[in-house]
Amino acid sequence: MCPHQPLCPSHNAPDRDAARTLASHPEQGWSLLCNGVVLFEDTGELLPDGGVIAPHRPTDAQATSAA
Repeated sequence: MCPHQPLCPSHNAPDRDAARTLASHPEQGWSLLCNGVVLFEDTGELLPDGGVIAPHRPTDAQATSAA
């Protein structure tokens, strides 16, 4: 699927967000990555197999640990 060298990480790899952007729509808040992942501006993700990754901002971890 990926024509780039080196290949982009697959959609199930931990570094899937490092894939190249194929289409960017900042006015709508999403981008399509080369590995088929739809990345949303809130850091949520829609995987090509229908899986969903909830938003995961670094500040979320700090907020829960401070409570």
